[in-house]
Amino acid sequence: MNVPYIFDEFFASGKEESISPFLTPDSRRLGRHLTLKSAILSAILLVISFALLFISPPASHLILAGVYFLAGTPALLNAIDDLRNMEINIDVLMTLAALLSIAIGSGMEGALLLVLFELSGAMENMVSQKTKGALLSLQRLTPKIALVLKEDGTLLERSVHEIPIGTKILIKAGEIIPLDGEVIAGSSFVNLVHLTGESQPLSKKAGDTLQAGARNLDGSLTLKVTRKAADSTLVRIITLITEAQSAKPKLERLFDRFGKWYSMTIIALSFFFALSLPFLLTMPFLGAEGSVYRALTFLIAASPCALIIAIPTAYLSAISSCARNGILLKGGVILDALASCTMIAFDKTGTLTTGNLTCTSVDPLHNDAFDEETVIAIASGLEKHAVHPVSTAIVKYAGDKGILPYEIDEFLAIPGLGLKGEIRLKDETLPVAIGHPSLIEERLPKSLWEEKIPPTKTQNTFLLIGDSLYLFHFEDEIRIEAYQALPRLKQNKDLDLVLLTGDHSENAAIVAKALQIEEVYSDLRPEDKLEKVAALSKTKRLVMVGDGVNDAPALARSTVGVSMGKIGSATAVDASDIVILKDDLSLLDWVINKSKQTMHIVKQNLVLALAVIFLATTPALLGFIPLWLAVVLHEGGTVIVGLNSLRLLKK
Repeated sequence: MNVPYIFDEFFASGKEESISPFLTPDSRRLGRHLTLKSAILSAILLVISFALLFISPPASHLILAGVYFLAGTPALLNAIDDLRNMEINIDVLMTLAALLSIAIGSGMEGALLLVLFELSGAMENMVSQKTKGALLSLQRLTPKIALVLKEDGTLLERSVHEIPIGTKILIKAGEIIPLDGEVIAGSSFVNLVHLTGESQPLSKKAGDTLQAGARNLDGSLTLKVTRKAADSTLVRIITLITEAQSAKPKLERLFDRFGKWYSMTIIALSFFFALSLPFLLTMPFLGAEGSVYRALTFLIAASPCALIIAIPTAYLSAISSCARNGILLKGGVILDALASCTMIAFDKTGTLTTGNLTCTSVDPLHNDAFDEETVIAIASGLEKHAVHPVSTAIVKYAGDKGILPYEIDEFLAIPGLGLKGEIRLKDETLPVAIGHPSLIEERLPKSLWEEKIPPTKTQNTFLLIGDSLYLFHFEDEIRIEAYQALPRLKQNKDLDLVLLTGDHSENAAIVAKALQIEEVYSDLRPEDKLEKVAALSKTKRLVMVGDGVNDAPALARSTVGVSMGKIGSATAVDASDIVILKDDLSLLDWVINKSKQTMHIVKQNLVLALAVIFLATTPALLGFIPLWLAVVLHEGGTVIVGLNSLRLLKK
C-alpha cells in the first residue's frame, strides 16, 4: 500500500510546491510557474502606473507600490536570507539598486529593474526545469507500488521499497516495470524508450531480463525480482543524471568563487563613485545627473547575472539532451574532457562486435570425400541439438544456404569437448564428431594431425565424418553501426583509433582491417589493458570504450570512459564517465559533437555577458546610459544567454 505523505516532510524535501499532494487540482494549476505569473502581473501594473503618471500621479504611485510588493518582496526576502548567511550576490545587488532608486526619486526605474529581474529569474527557472525534463519525467515514471504474487495465487499491493529479491510480481498490460527482474511466466512486447531512447517494441518471454522503467505493452508478465528498488536500473539512471547535473565543470566552479568577490567589488565601487564623483567632476550627489544616479546605473550595468548563468544553463541543457537520447554523463566536466580528447581506444568483443559468431567458410583438411553441402548438413544436424554460439552460427549458416540438417543417430553431447553421433550414408553407418581438437585427435593418426593440420588461433571447430576431416571458420559479428561510426570518427573528428582486446591477434586483425583501425594491441589481460591505456594517456587525451568487467580498470584510468549500458557489466558502467544505454556506437560521434557544441555555446554566452558589462558600465558612469536602459541591457542579456543555452536541447 502507499505510504502517506506528511505535510512537513513534503515541504522539507525541496520539491516544487505546485506538485504538492495537499493541493487541489485547480490549486496545482494555479501554482505552476507562479513566479512567472507574478512577474507578468507586475509588468502589467508597471505599464498602468507609467500611463497614469501623466493623468493621476497619486493613483500611479499607489499602483507602483503594488509593483514593489509583488516583484520586490521576493527579492527582499532572498536578499535578507543571503545577508543572514553572509553572502553578497546578485539578489543583494538588485535589491540594493531598487531601494536606492526610490531614495533618489527614480521609483519608476527601480520598479522596472525589479520587474525585469523577476522575469529574468522566472525565465532562468523555466530553463532549469526544461533542462531537467528527462530527470523529472523519469521520477514521475518510477512506480511506487507493485503487485506481489503470493504462493497461493493471491495478489498483494506492496511498496517497491519493501519487496525483497526473489519475490514474484505481476505486471499487467500497459504498466511500467517497477523493479528489475527475470520473466518467469508470460510473454509480451515491451518498450524501453525511457531507458534507451529507442521506441521499437521488444519481445520478452520466460528467461528474459527486464529493467525497471520499461513499459509493458500488451501481455501479462510474471517477474522474479533480481534487484531491490534502491539498486534498480531506473533508480541508478536517476542517480546518475542527478549527480551529473550537480557536478560542476572547472570553469563553473571558478565563476562560483569569482561571483562573491565580484559582487562585493561592484558594490564597493558604486559607493566609491557615488561619494567621489561630485568632487572629481563637480556634479551634485542627487538628481538625474547626480553621482548617486550614475553609480546606481553603473551597479546595474556591471551586475553579472548573465555571466553567472552563462555556464550552468549550457551544461544542464547538454546533459539533459544527452539523457533524452539515451546517453548518461556523470557531470558537465565530462563534456569538457571529451571535447579535448584526440584518441579513442575500443575493446573488441561486445563493443565493436556483437559477441555472436558468424560461420564464414568450411575447408577440407583430410580425405575430402564429401561435397560442401553434405558437410554443412551433417554439422547442422549435430549442432541443432546444442545451445552454444558455435552451434547457433552453424545452424544459421546452413539455413542461409537453404541446407536441411541430417538426422543424427546415437547423439551424445560431451561437455566441454563437443558432440558426436552416427549417420547413414549410402547404406553405410559413419561416426561423426564436431568440436574441440581433443575430441577429434583420438580418431585420427597422430602423424596426420601433426603434418597436415595447421595451427591456428582464429575461432574454428573441427568436423570429422568417418576419416574425413573438415574445419569450420568463424568470425565475431561486427556491429552494423560500427562500419559507419568508426571511419566517421577518424575522418570528421580527426581522432586516432586504437583496438585493445584480449582476443587473438588474427581475430583482432580481421576486425581492425574491416573498421580501418591501424593501431592494434591483442592478447591483453585486464592489467595489460590498464597499462596500455596509462601509456597512451601520457601523450594524448584518451577515450576508452568498453563493456565488460575486464574493461573497468581501463575505463576508470582513461581521460573519458564510455561503457555500453545495455550489454555492459555493472562494474563497467560504474567505472565509466559516459553510459550509452542503446549500445549504439554511432552515438559516440553524436556525443562528441554535443561536447564541442557545448564548448561553443559556453564561449558565446561568456562573450555576450562580458560584452554587456564592458559596453554598458563606462557609458553608464559617464552619464550616457540612463538607469532604465542599463536595466534593459542587463536583464535582456540574461534572457538571451538563457535562450542560447536552450539550443543544446536539440537532438
